[in-house]
Amino acid sequence: MIRVLKILILGLMLWFCIHIVIIVSDGISDNLYSVDVGVVLGNKVEVTGKPSKRLQSRLDRAVELYKKGYFKQVIVSGGIGKEGFDEAKVMKNYMVQSGVPEKSIILDNKGNNTFMTAENSKLIMDEIGFNSVMVISQYYHITRTKLAFEKVGIDKVYTAHAKIFEIRDLYSLTREFFAYYKYLVM
Repeated sequence: MIRVLKILILGLMLWFCIHIVIIVSDGISDNLYSVDVGVVLGNKVEVTGKPSKRLQSRLDRAVELYKKGYFKQVIVSGGIGKEGFDEAKVMKNYMVQSGVPEKSIILDNKGNNTFMTAENSKLIMDEIGFNSVMVISQYYHITRTKLAFEKVGIDKVYTAHAKIFEIRDLYSLTREFFAYYKYLVM
């Protein structure tokens, strides 16, 4: 019985490690393509009202891709964080200050989690007549984000990762392993 338990534990650890390698590989392998709309997923806003470094890196990447012409419209999606700020409004203001025209930015301030962002983006895209999207987030978040967007019925999902790496990513990678399987069975 102990031998079976050891083999089971070893198998689970191997599965975890392989999945983490897949998440990292998928996340850092940008899939850039001209699309109808970019979607930047929200993240923490500091108590000062400024985007956190993680959020700023997502927004900087979106601005870069917008200016390169990968999309002409961008959805900024986030909720009200515990700091009390509307992430989507903070994101929009940051992008406008970075040179993206206000008319090119669509607010989704009900994107409280990744799946809600996917659902809200699908509604916005259907209303406007868009059918292709580029999601922009941290590399470890890309695989689950693609899954969420595909689950809500968006077939053309492309990706770009924010250019930031932090020690906190180790926690985030572990979290993504479990979150991915949660989304898979939803």
